[in-house]
Amino acid sequence: MEAALDAGLAAQAPGAEARQTIVLSVPSIVCGNCIRSVENTLRALRGVEAARANLTTKRVSVVVDPSLSSTIDLAAALERAGFPAAPLIENAETEQAARVSELLPRLGVAGFAAGNIMMLSVAVWSGEVSDMDRSLMDLLHWLSALIALPAVAYAGQPFFKSALAALRSRRLNMDVPISLGVLLATGMSLFQTMRSSEQIYFDAATTLLFFLLIGRVLDERMRTKARGAAENLIGLRATNATLVAPDQTTKLVLASTLKPGMIIAVAAGERVAGDGQVISGQSDIDESLISGETRPRAVSIGDPVYAGTINCGGTLRVRITAAEENTLLSEIGRLMLNAEQSRGRYVRLADRASQIYAPAVHVLGLLTFILWMALGAPWDQSLTHAIAVLIITCPCALALAVPAVQVAAMSRLFSKGVIVKAPDGLERLAEIDCVVFDKTGTLTTGELRLETSHGVDVAALGRAGSIAGMSKHPFAQALAKAARAEGIQTRAVEGVEEVPGSGLVTTSMGFEEKVGSAAWVGVGDRNASIWYAAEGKPAVGFDFVDELRTDAAACVSELRHAGYLVRLLSGDRRAAVAQTAAACSIKDWTAEVRPDQKLEVIEVLKARGYKTLMVGDGLNDAPALAAGHASLSPASAIDIAQTTADAVFQGDVLRPVIETLSVAKAARRLALQNFAIAILYNSIFVPLAMAGYVTPLIAALAMSGSSIMVTANALRLRSKALRLPNAGASA
Repeated sequence: MEAALDAGLAAQAPGAEARQTIVLSVPSIVCGNCIRSVENTLRALRGVEAARANLTTKRVSVVVDPSLSSTIDLAAALERAGFPAAPLIENAETEQAARVSELLPRLGVAGFAAGNIMMLSVAVWSGEVSDMDRSLMDLLHWLSALIALPAVAYAGQPFFKSALAALRSRRLNMDVPISLGVLLATGMSLFQTMRSSEQIYFDAATTLLFFLLIGRVLDERMRTKARGAAENLIGLRATNATLVAPDQTTKLVLASTLKPGMIIAVAAGERVAGDGQVISGQSDIDESLISGETRPRAVSIGDPVYAGTINCGGTLRVRITAAEENTLLSEIGRLMLNAEQSRGRYVRLADRASQIYAPAVHVLGLLTFILWMALGAPWDQSLTHAIAVLIITCPCALALAVPAVQVAAMSRLFSKGVIVKAPDGLERLAEIDCVVFDKTGTLTTGELRLETSHGVDVAALGRAGSIAGMSKHPFAQALAKAARAEGIQTRAVEGVEEVPGSGLVTTSMGFEEKVGSAAWVGVGDRNASIWYAAEGKPAVGFDFVDELRTDAAACVSELRHAGYLVRLLSGDRRAAVAQTAAACSIKDWTAEVRPDQKLEVIEVLKARGYKTLMVGDGLNDAPALAAGHASLSPASAIDIAQTTADAVFQGDVLRPVIETLSVAKAARRLALQNFAIAILYNSIFVPLAMAGYVTPLIAALAMSGSSIMVTANALRLRSKALRLPNAGASA
């Protein structure tokens, strides 16, 4: 898990230490135009390098120099633009529930008013006007007005406030045409009541609000389910910690008050409150949220533990090394949030479409009114048709089409141990038809295991392991680890000298001991990986193997059966690469490849028309990772490989590669489906509304239904059973 500390952390450019990522909650984001206004407002501030808003999560992520603009400055600027904002709260569910609880009473009032006005209207509709006393009809209409006016004033506030804020900022959003529709229908009905006219629409106005609020409440509940993985991570933080004082007394403190160097006690079942190192106790730690592995990891003195993980066994004492915003959990959350709120090709397309579409709504409404008036229709009828057009043409479904899919895809991948970092990573991953693997650390675990099938010299292993423990070389560390695995107690050896490129030497009790390569210790047999030689004794060889990931062969087989071209490029020895290729049934492989040669292979594949996914973990893979159409790195990869890759996957298995490709293709299919739903909705209902076949009530139902439909369609990705489609398929 030491390598997991680097998982998903992108190396920053020079000067990046001056930047800070601030996440603000902006509940008043309701459409694509809102996103554009929020981002432009923030980008105009000093020190703001980037701002990305997300309609699905109602969040904006801002990269800013805190010495030039603070959180208060960002929130104040958004407030002036008509978007009240606040830093992301600890419990996102509380904020979501607050929005729903504000809407529910208004929904109840609108429903009560609509039902009662409908009953009064039945009395008017049930007979001919000539059969009813005119004063009685007027009385029923005035009673309807008395019910409708306060109900509209109260129930319509979420729409009216949003529209007013937009107009004050000289912009448009989807609540402007909704508010216009409701207010025009109510105002026209009041005017007709005063004239004793029969054309009264109080029932339509209140019922319209009722269905709009139903749609808004359902939409909020859908958004709760569609919340991103980054937002869900906030709920995994420990809120309290048991602090151990120097005099060994304990007290309960807020996790936010922890500082590096403090010691905390973590009881069984508790979440670890910060990143740290175990200084006392033994236990098993559930790290599934970080590594994607369901099997707990055994920890003891000296082992690292991470914030948000769960202690499954005995009590531990942990010395804090990082707390709050500096923990691995927070870093992964920031990385995920940037990915969820990034601007891929489809998202930019949807934003541009909704940006153009918003002013077109009002033009179409005005055009509808003018055309019907020109055709000789009464003004109230013309206005009714215009109201229906205003309501039905709100671009909510279009604005939600892609972000909802993107958040659902990121959440699913994160639950499988995959962190997507690139803005358009999912879109490029969906286009892959060729996969190029590195060997060591990618197809294999990257961990050396001592080959013991032919027996092992325990005495030589114990002495060699003790000497090797003084070095950080991978083979030396593997030898020391192998000795401990055999139950041998290794001891620190004094006076060990490391000769670069050769091995280790020490002189003890008058004779020399060496641990290193065959040539270094003076033997001609090169079959073993590392040798131990002591004066007067025959040299003993220890052979190490780099094991395949348990599912490597199965994953390669699945890729090949799905039509992907699979290649293996490795800088390792020819014999080792040939063995790995045979075990994985990879026919197209190349060994002893330099970084520039890997890059050449990627370029050749690109020239042949392939869109290549490069999967690698080493420094020599970085150029190829950057050159590939898309790239993946395991969590054990070095920083530069993780930084270059579009996504990082956790765990000891290769299955996340299959999952990533499957989810990417499914996400593209669902995004296109959502576009189709939005376009079909508008192409059918807008002409019908302009032609006078859609009432304001039906318009409200259709508009709310389309928004819910695209969000629900995206949510299917969270739990949908996926299989890897053919490489040439569009999804």
